[in-house]
Amino acid sequence: MKDKSVLQNVQLRENSLLTSVYMWLVAGLALTACVSYALSKSPSLMSLVLSNPYSLIIVAIAQLAVVFFLSARLQQMRTGSAIFSFVLYAVLTGITFSILFIVYSPTAITKAFFSAAGVFVGASVYGAVTKKNVRSWGRYLFMGLWGIIIASLINMFFYTSALDLMISIVGVLLFTGLAVWDTNKICDLNREFGSELTSADMTKLGIMGALELYLDFINIFLYLLRIFGRDNH
Repeated sequence: MKDKSVLQNVQLRENSLLTSVYMWLVAGLALTACVSYALSKSPSLMSLVLSNPYSLIIVAIAQLAVVFFLSARLQQMRTGSAIFSFVLYAVLTGITFSILFIVYSPTAITKAFFSAAGVFVGASVYGAVTKKNVRSWGRYLFMGLWGIIIASLINMFFYTSALDLMISIVGVLLFTGLAVWDTNKICDLNREFGSELTSADMTKLGIMGALELYLDFINIFLYLLRIFGRDNH
């Protein structure tokens, strides 16, 4: 339960909200890493995942369902349900990420993770402290997102190493920009609530913010992994 003086003070609440967001983010990433690593070290569980060609597709669909559910129903959800949904998403991501330990070397994964952490922290801090109007970036970032989706689909059918590298570099830049944009959006949402934000709403806002930044970090990591792991292919 947050102190009422914090909830009614926009600046104090922003600091508290960002702290909450980053704590949930770290917890989610740690859970994903633990699940994926533990699963990759269990031959029987990995065999169960890989033996059924539909298992990862089902998990991926479940991930999308959780994201859409959280985004659409967050305000109506109980705090416990929001927390459960976030934890569930982190676990499901850990299941899909378990195959990364088979496809890529530990060195590539380590390099990608720490590089992603450095890029993400810089982007998120900038998004939190900048006085520039980064909200205007939104249309260009989402246009870029559609562009990278289309380019990735084309490369699935007409694969070239050069295009794959270009997609990976653009992907890192795009999601770095989204990390700035999403962090700045969290600060803007806090200000829009004025002095009306309740403790429960603040917790749910922290979880939603953590989920958005989690997705940004994960994508930065995956695109960097494609770059660092090129020697694996």
